[in-house]
Parts: sequence; structure tokens; C-alpha cells
Amino acid sequence: MKQICTDILVLGSGGAGLLAALHAKRAAPELRVTIAVKGLLGKCGCTRMVQGGYNVALAPTDSTERHFMDTINGGKWLNNQDVAWTLVEQAQVRIRELENEYGCFFDRNPDGTVHQKAFAGQTFDRTVHRGDLTGIEIISRLAEQTWATGVERLEEHRAVAIIPTDAGDALAGVLMIDIRSGEYLLCRAKAVMLGTGGGPTMYKYHTPSGDKSCDGLAMALEAGLALRDMEMVQFHPTGLLAGEHTRMTGTVLEEGLRGAGGYLFNGDGERFMERYDERGERATRDIVSRGIFSEIGAGRATLNGGAYIYMAHLGPDNVRRQFRGMVKRCADCGFDLAGERVEVIPTAHYMMGGVVFDERCFTSLPGLFVAGEDAGGVHGANRLGGNGVANSTVFGGIAGDSMAAWIDRAAPLAEPDQAVVERAVAACNRPLQQASVALQPIREALYELMWHQVGIVRNHADMSAALDELTALRQRLHAGGVDASTRAYNVTWHDWLNLDNLITVSEAITRAALARPESRGAHFRADYPHMLEAEAASYTVVRAEEGELVTAREPVRHTRIAPGQSLIEDNEVPPLTAAPATQ
Repeated sequence: MKQICTDILVLGSGGAGLLAALHAKRAAPELRVTIAVKGLLGKCGCTRMVQGGYNVALAPTDSTERHFMDTINGGKWLNNQDVAWTLVEQAQVRIRELENEYGCFFDRNPDGTVHQKAFAGQTFDRTVHRGDLTGIEIISRLAEQTWATGVERLEEHRAVAIIPTDAGDALAGVLMIDIRSGEYLLCRAKAVMLGTGGGPTMYKYHTPSGDKSCDGLAMALEAGLALRDMEMVQFHPTGLLAGEHTRMTGTVLEEGLRGAGGYLFNGDGERFMERYDERGERATRDIVSRGIFSEIGAGRATLNGGAYIYMAHLGPDNVRRQFRGMVKRCADCGFDLAGERVEVIPTAHYMMGGVVFDERCFTSLPGLFVAGEDAGGVHGANRLGGNGVANSTVFGGIAGDSMAAWIDRAAPLAEPDQAVVERAVAACNRPLQQASVALQPIREALYELMWHQVGIVRNHADMSAALDELTALRQRLHAGGVDASTRAYNVTWHDWLNLDNLITVSEAITRAALARPESRGAHFRADYPHMLEAEAASYTVVRAEEGELVTAREPVRHTRIAPGQSLIEDNEVPPLTAAPATQ
């Protein structure tokens, strides 16, 4: 097996991965820093797809404390408060770094200050943006810097297993497949950052691209790490409903549309959100998603089974200017967002759950660090729109600094556990040694199962049945294989591996959801519709033990603020209404 050696290996090239590599290289230029990515650097990852923006307290009348309280209240007091505080505090550092060091352009006010727009669930308009294509701006600039700094790249390399030392007490490297040749590669490293992104693509309607298959979370489980809050899957309320046979269905129509004053109508032509929350369309994503889902269930759906978003009352020309990316996206599908109603449906968007970590990005496995959507605890039970890209870039930078400081320059690379390597290779080779089966029916069965039984509204009976069905799907997948005539660019082989990971993480989501007999944030149970007292909040933990996933509950430690208290003196300040930006 081919081997390469590096000091620091970063898995993933989204905002977390690129910032980790840049920070590590800046902190210790003599170190070898390598990025491994499933696709092409700068062209894949969820950060690139970010439309709305970046939450940060910049205005004189805003504050770190207010941003923190919005994050904790949005997360229903389930957050790890230390990492949440790090997020809101360091976002102010990172946004200036993105602009002044890496060259990101953000929209401005007429007086030259950074424009900040309204996003739901916040008491202040603090979302920095570049029109509605913020992610492309950030990733493009970070990729340029990465190419220029001597960071080594393993493009089109898929990570398949975290490899411990032969003593089992630390990390030794990562096993990968070179997608271009189909050959295995063992990358030995002193430190590895897991930043592959979550991507709940096991649901019928989802926003991430199809190559996102929770690889990092599946590898973490296999390596014995604990995942927290896995039941907390966020559904964005306004995914484009463009028809059954287009991949555009599920694509997000960003939150700024509702923040700017967009309306939601049901199939009967009624604005309905005030039935569910006094904030109407500007309620948090979980509430709006359930509102739409309830209207659909009550028989008030649109022609294609969703709801309508309507923007024309804000002025078509203003909508075209303020949301150029969204207007073009809808126009490409034959819809006029600026002047007519457009059908939308809740779509699986983000995973609040992930690997247990601390504010320095350390995990329980020495040598393994984590950042971005692979990390759990930042957002609690619900992520505020705009906190996602802040999370990736803040903790990506911290992980890079932590890795550079942690590794011992003089120490030799640890010897990998060859038995773990051999087991991982055997598991990946399984589909190449069996008769080919059609994967699409298995994928569609997984879509339907997770959407209807472990989706926006859940109950014990459906989820218990889902566990049995997931077991059957796994057996069905493992009984079949793929065409093994070539390993080079064998897309079907990687599709098989994607499905295997998605089924594993789907089971983790389901078991965690069964272990939470209450409704909190993104997790809503029809059989337990009420939330327990915040003081009694606990988070779920999923681990793999002897080949089985097991769950436990851990009490939330309120390290900075207790439920019922606040870090801000005046809770009654109404939200601002941002003026249009100059671009």
C-alpha cells in the first residue's frame, strides 16, 4: 500500500478545512500541511453553498453577550456554552481576518460600514453577507490563499478510516482511496483535523450536494468517538420545490428572504405563520418548518405538496437587486421569485450534532481535532441562520492553531495499527467482490424512511420501526455489490460507500431521537410535544460498542449562564430593520 507522511492532515476543504490549513501554516511555516478532499479544492464543500451570511456582533448597539444569548436561546439551552461563547467572541476576529487578510468583499452601508441584514431568531440584524452568494466569496478567497501558501493537496481522495496507533492510545493517520486510480493510500500524520462536513442527505428533500454523506461522522463512530445531539437535524423551511425529477428540488431559498419581509402562504392563499408563532415568518427555522409541515398535513398544501413564498410586495426591482442569486436560481427553474409565488418545502439542511469536542477543537482521541459541521455542541438544539459559516471559519482557524501548537516537531510519526488498516480495506472491498445490485432503490427507500419516520415530526412507534428498516436496508446493501471491472473513477463503488455511511449515521440519528422523550428545538415528538425544564436539559451521546450503537444522556453544564438568567440588561430591545446594502 502506498504511504505518504505529513505533519498535519486536514480532511475537507470547506471553511473549516481551509482556515485550519492556513492557520497551521501561518503558525508553523516549517510544518508539512496537507488537505485531503473528496472533490476539488475550492469547488466542493457546504461552505461554498452558503447564501445568506455570517453572524457577528459588529454594530455599536450590538454585543457579544446579545449574540451569545440569541445562540443559547435558539439552541434551547442545550449548547456547550464554552464553545458557543468562543463562536460569538471569535467571530468578530475572524470576520476582520476574512476581509483584511484574505480579501473577502462584503456588502457595505452608504457610510462604508459593513452591511448586516436580518435573519430569523435573532434580536439584532447582524448577518454580514455578499449579496446572497456569501459562501462563494469566502471559499474563493480562501482557496486562492491556500494555493499560494505551500499547503499540499490530495484532491479526489476519499477518507475511509481513522487509523489509531498500534497501541490504540492515539491517532496515527488516515486511510484513503485515490478516486482517480481506486488505489488505497495510508497518510501518516501527527495531527488530523476532521472537517468533512455533515450533510443530511439521507432525507428525501435535502440541501447539500449528493457527495455529502456524513463520512466524518461515520469514521468517528467506527474509531470509537462519541457523537452528541445527533437527533438535532435542522430542516430549512424554504427549499425550492421544483418537481420530482430535478436536483434543484430541496435547494435553499435563503433565510434573508423571510428576514427582509417575505410572506409564506398555504395552498388556500392564507398567510399562516402567525398561527404558530407571534414572530410569523421570522420565527426560527424549526418553528417555520413545522408550521409548513402542519399546513401540508392539514390538507392546505400547494399543487406540488408544499407552501408558497412571496416577495413581490417588497418591490420586484428591489428583490432582484437584493437577492440576485436567488432570483437567478428560480429563473433557471422557470420561476419568477421577484414577481410571483414560488413553491417551497422544508428541506434537511444541517446537523447540529457531531463529535464531542472542546473550545480548542480537541477530541477524546489524542491527535484528532474537529471543526465545522462534524463538531457537536455549538448550536444545541437549533442553529441560528448565519451561525453556520461563522462556526466553520472560527473553529477551523482555532483547530489550525491548536494542531500547530500541539504536535511535537521532534517526535517520529507513530506506527499505525495494521489490523485496523486491514479491516478497513476489507470493508471497502466488500462491494467489489459481490454481484452488482441497483443502488437507487435502496437510496430512495432510505429517503422515504427518514423523511416520514425520523423527520420533522417524530414518534416512538415510527422510529422504533425505522430501526428495523434501517437494519434491513443495511443487509440489503451489504448483500450486493458493484461493477468491479475498474476501480478508477468507479462512481458506483463510492456511491455504495456513501450509502453505507448514510445508513450508519441514520441509525445514530434515530437512536438519539428515541432517547429524547421531549420536544426541544429541531427535535419534535408528537408523543412528547412539550419541552422539559431548561434546568434539566441533557444531551444525548451515541457510541459504537462491539459493533452496536448505544446511547446515553449527559447533563448540560451551564458554565456561563443559568436558565432564566441573561447576560444582557435589556431583553426588550426590538430587532432592527436593516437598510438595503450597496454592493
